[in-house]
Amino acid sequence: MTTVTLAAAAPRAASPLGLVLRAGVRDLARNRWLLAYGIALAGMSELLFVFGGAGQQVLLSLLNATLLLVPLVALVFGTMHVYASREFIELLLAQPLPRRAIFTGLYLGLTLPLAGAFVLGVGIPLLLHGTLSAASPSALLALAAVGVLLTATFAAMAMAIALGSDDRLKGMSLSLGAWFLFTIGYDGAVLAVVSMFGDWPLEKPLLLLMLGNPVDLARVLVLTGLDTAALLGYTGALFRRLFGGALGPSVALTALALWTVLPVSLARRRFLRRDF
Repeated sequence: MTTVTLAAAAPRAASPLGLVLRAGVRDLARNRWLLAYGIALAGMSELLFVFGGAGQQVLLSLLNATLLLVPLVALVFGTMHVYASREFIELLLAQPLPRRAIFTGLYLGLTLPLAGAFVLGVGIPLLLHGTLSAASPSALLALAAVGVLLTATFAAMAMAIALGSDDRLKGMSLSLGAWFLFTIGYDGAVLAVVSMFGDWPLEKPLLLLMLGNPVDLARVLVLTGLDTAALLGYTGALFRRLFGGALGPSVALTALALWTVLPVSLARRRFLRRDF
């Protein structure tokens, strides 16, 4: 992965945060994998329209793809990016720049291009096919919000994983393990709990379990904006019953935003304490 010199990245008067951010965005803007990610999202959205999808059906299919693809790309791409940028990070640390500003610039320089690729890749086909006016506006906004927030959350997880281990193979294994846990394994664990303790009052424990998974929160946040109660699942239906009306989406969005803060804080702590 190419790096950019500080002199070419920003003018001398730029702030340390702006300098690092601009360098990171310029670096990723030329990355073929990021371009392929955006094109793949746009192609997938277009295919959903071609094969009989329209309006709400496309949104539901895009939601399922988003919940699987966005965390995977953010984790794998983010982990690879941090390992490949090790020399660039060491160069930044050799400059008279605050570590906090360097970390914030590196994190935003990774997250913003990924989030932009998601919004453009999904949004342009929806706009061209008129889905933005035909479907529920709240569900469309929720889909865009969860894509951005999941990108921010799992990109921060990727940074925390890569900063915690110098072994690239181990880092990639941990990233793939985190993806499997949050997208597939977590739901299996919830079903196992329901099966084993079905005779017990499980409403509150299951609600806490759902709040402990950003992917489940993202699913509920989008589906509450659509007339698809049957697709919410057990925990989603419980969430909708306990937090009906406008309160439900607000609670889900707040919890999902907190899920962004936690891995960012962990990655920032590791970066500030790490001896490069």
